[in-house]
Amino acid sequence: MIRYVFPIIIIFILSCSPLRMYQDLPEVKSWESEIEEFEKVDVAKSYPSNAVLFAGSSSIRLWTTLPEDMLPFNIIQRGYGGAKLSDFAVYADRIINPHKCSAIVLFIANDITGNPDDKNPEEVANLFRSVLRTIRKKQKDTPVFWIGITPTPSRWSVWPEINRANGLIRNICENSRNVYYIRTDHIFRDESGKPKEELFVDDKLHLNADGYRIWTGLIKNELLNVLGDTLPVR
Repeated sequence: MIRYVFPIIIIFILSCSPLRMYQDLPEVKSWESEIEEFEKVDVAKSYPSNAVLFAGSSSIRLWTTLPEDMLPFNIIQRGYGGAKLSDFAVYADRIINPHKCSAIVLFIANDITGNPDDKNPEEVANLFRSVLRTIRKKQKDTPVFWIGITPTPSRWSVWPEINRANGLIRNICENSRNVYYIRTDHIFRDESGKPKEELFVDDKLHLNADGYRIWTGLIKNELLNVLGDTLPVR
């Protein structure tokens, strides 16, 4: 019986502290300059305390109409292209916690792409838990919204793994206080179940204007449902 104690303890520690295996990786450290740029903006610019923070990967960074699309909410936009949960979780405290927000909206979709170094769905879910823990250290009651990873034509071959990661994260959201999962897959697939190519730009990965229009409706509806009684005055 005793011989099983140490493996169990090790597994428990790793599940609670997934960042230890990522924080010194070159691919994670390579984002340091990007995060420093966010920090410079945070010093130079002030934001209202009722702003909604949108953070994550390139789909957040490339959303040029985000501030207008989310009216009447005030927006802070912190996206960087190529973000993975494995690096975002390391930098989450520096990206998110300098801001006092009325809500936090996250979208990160590059951990499962069809490459040999992909993470498995369980690893992705565990990293999401780590991000939540980081947020809750300073923002215990702030609503957090996770945008479900949207099915894309370019990554359709690994959709089963992505969909499983979505399901695991959705379960975490549904069992956590003030954490909400925004489903996207049901609208971005056609009658045959495949991604609607007309909602993406030429790379078949990033959304076009029509795709963002759908995102806007889904996300703003969730924000209004949760924050509707505390809409900001502009």
